[in-house]
Amino acid sequence: MSAKRYVQTHTRRIRKFFGLLGPGLTTGAADDDPSGIATYSQTGAQFGYGQLWTALYMLPFMIAVQEACARIGMVTGKGLTGVIKMHYSKRILYSSVGLVVIANTINIGADIGAMAAAAQLIVPVDIIILMLVFTISILVLEIFTSYQVYSKFLKWLALSLLAYPLTVFIIDQPWKEILKASVIPHFEFSFNFLFIITGVFGTTITPYMFFWQASQEVEEENKKGLIQDGKPQIGWRHIHAMRKDNNIGMIISEFTTWCIILVGGTVLHSANITDINTAADAAKALEPLVQSFPNSGLISKIIFAIGIIGLGLLAIPVLSGSASYAVSEALNWKASLDMKFTKAKGFYMVIIISTLIGLCMNFIGINPVKALVYPAVLNGIAAVPLLFLIIRISASESIMGEFKSRWLSKILLWATFFFMATASVAMLFTI
Repeated sequence: MSAKRYVQTHTRRIRKFFGLLGPGLTTGAADDDPSGIATYSQTGAQFGYGQLWTALYMLPFMIAVQEACARIGMVTGKGLTGVIKMHYSKRILYSSVGLVVIANTINIGADIGAMAAAAQLIVPVDIIILMLVFTISILVLEIFTSYQVYSKFLKWLALSLLAYPLTVFIIDQPWKEILKASVIPHFEFSFNFLFIITGVFGTTITPYMFFWQASQEVEEENKKGLIQDGKPQIGWRHIHAMRKDNNIGMIISEFTTWCIILVGGTVLHSANITDINTAADAAKALEPLVQSFPNSGLISKIIFAIGIIGLGLLAIPVLSGSASYAVSEALNWKASLDMKFTKAKGFYMVIIISTLIGLCMNFIGINPVKALVYPAVLNGIAAVPLLFLIIRISASESIMGEFKSRWLSKILLWATFFFMATASVAMLFTI
């Protein structure tokens, strides 16, 4: 094979591979949002490698949950809210929508505050001005940019997560201890430990991801012309392609989670920084990556700020968008990121209102970095009843037909429900 043909062949393979990546990769990357980074960093700083095992053990559960949500969207041609509305009572419908809207709005507020705090590390501008700039920029991008363009933009933002894996492998690590901590679970029956681990579960398997991925699979089907007369025309090849996208996105997400916890344990915990109070504290975790450069402290702050801002730009539209999909489907409003504002006013108004309420939450005096952990814990509690609904829907033959959950999916979904419910109850008990 000639060199030219070799390059062309592999170029086509690479393009085909990236062509598979869509809602799964976007959702996986959005999972490591500023709230996620803060929670995982705090986990490593506070407990060292004590919760490193969560990244490995949560992976199959995360894959199973997101696959079920994506499959529901693909098979029904509706988001989760639309399916719940069709098959369950109004009380269950409005409770589900209320949970995701409240949790997402709080998360939006925490992420906006964190982006501004991170930007202040490198730009000497008042934090209120920075929050306003980020809020306006996100709303303009989300409302006036088409889904097709914006989804491509979101894929590239995922690259900002590379700073943590690079840091892991550039510094000396006690690999034997790390391998043991990654495989053998460690528990402490204390409020602090259970509080953080509930946050880890909640920012990994989180309600907004459920609603977002189901709705985005429907968006992808509409874009590809797979929905005819309101019914998706799909086969197993479409399901298999979705699973590849989903698996790649979740593996990347959990590998990054593992790296963030590991860096927090090696860099922060070892230096007796066990409580992250500011963006500067969190940025110190990346200093080993650039320690050979002059002004390594400043460079690490720049890298950290770029990561937080990039992931905030990725996550906040996902948070507000998933909340808006939920509300719009519940109220029979037109809902699509491909529609112009004039064609889907209700849908975009929910996005605007939830984002602005999140912005206003930053004016009540809560530390923007410390506040990032609380939405994660709230998501860990809110996910439990929503998981129960997802399990029931995905296993229903009347709803899913031949694409209903098989035995492995059921086992993993029920195990996820059990572990997250147990963590939430144990945390509340220790209060």
